[in-house]
Amino acid sequence: MRNHEVTNHQLLLDSKGELREPGWSRSQVQQYRRSMIKAPAFRIKEWDYYLVLSDKFAGAFTISDDGYVGLQSVSLLRFGKGRTAGAEATGDAYIEDVVPWEHTETVLNVFPMGKLKLPEDSSAGDTVYEDKRLQMRFAAGGGKRRITCHYENFCDGKPFDCDITLEQPPMESMVIATPWDKKHAFYYNQKINCMKASGWMEYDGKRYEFDPATDYGTLDWGRGVWTYDNTWFWGSGNCTIETPDGPESLGWNIGYGFGNTKAATENVIFYKGKVHKLDDITFVIPPDDIMKPWQFTSSDHRFEMTFEPVLDRAAKLDFKVIVSDQHQVFGKMSGSLTLDDGTILTIKDVMCFAEKVHNKY
Repeated sequence: MRNHEVTNHQLLLDSKGELREPGWSRSQVQQYRRSMIKAPAFRIKEWDYYLVLSDKFAGAFTISDDGYVGLQSVSLLRFGKGRTAGAEATGDAYIEDVVPWEHTETVLNVFPMGKLKLPEDSSAGDTVYEDKRLQMRFAAGGGKRRITCHYENFCDGKPFDCDITLEQPPMESMVIATPWDKKHAFYYNQKINCMKASGWMEYDGKRYEFDPATDYGTLDWGRGVWTYDNTWFWGSGNCTIETPDGPESLGWNIGYGFGNTKAATENVIFYKGKVHKLDDITFVIPPDDIMKPWQFTSSDHRFEMTFEPVLDRAAKLDFKVIVSDQHQVFGKMSGSLTLDDGTILTIKDVMCFAEKVHNKY
């Protein structure tokens, strides 16, 4: 079993622009410095991605600088549960769709190459994108993260707005530093799960309010130099489970395809603010229909799940040099997770996502 844990506070890269110590850590003990990268600026990729999810709806928000292209995007997703019983009397009209629905709107920028000045540390500072149509800000600090956005003409000529707060008390995260099998190429990434969500989104006269008792946000914070052609698999989820001591937050991050993972995987369970490290996980996706049930299995038998797809947020781009085929599938996860001490936790029908993405960029 691999999984080298990095515990020393140090710079991420050495004087040659290579990773000092590949592996995983519970926080950003390795310091990212864009100025220490030796690869061309157009190969550097930096992004902040937030997903805020309830069992009825979700919002996804990206600010990114991928070298020769920037992609700033907002997604609104509704999972098709229909209007809840008594909605007319209570005013609970979050979802009116009989079938799932989603819309993603993206602004493309040519050759940002560092102009967005994304923070070099995830723990504080603002990540900001503004133009005449889209104004979006991610603010971090004081144990909270705040997502604010106004997107003019988001869909069908109507705007999208949001003001969401994520609670981030002292808690462990998943940080991974992996090399690619190419000089100066590396992947530095942090996943922060189990952040309780409050606030709202508005579109087309409807207001979507998050409940911190049940709803969570996840941060995917990435910096690095990628190779050109990659396929990756990623999945993440959060939920509240009942325990003898009361309700507790439970989450997971699973994935592969992000460079050479000989030193460590990014597979973890989050529970009571602590990380429980997993080994390899395999996504078993039906080859004939992505909307059929998936299976997840781990080499250490500590993550055994069935996934029932509800909505495929599919996106396909082909600009010859830049090609992307994305399937971020939202659905319900059921199965068992085993903690480091052997404790087995079970979940049923937890709304989450798993994805397969192929990019040339």
